[in-house]
Amino acid sequence: MANKSSDLRAKTDDQLKESLLALKKEQFNLRFQKASGQLENTARVLTVRREVAAIKTILGERLRAAKAA
Repeated sequence: MANKSSDLRAKTDDQLKESLLALKKEQFNLRFQKASGQLENTARVLTVRREVAAIKTILGERLRAAKAA
């Protein structure tokens, strides 16, 4: 995960927001698949949730740093 976060930190805010939007759509689709009993890779739900959290954390850190500056 440490390497993943460094990759995320290298991205711009716009790139992170695009990634966040794509992950949110995937998360919705995974929830839909789970509800209908078609979800094969159940571990992906947790992975997507953690990736969303990591992106939100980085965006929040940048926002707080910008306000402090």
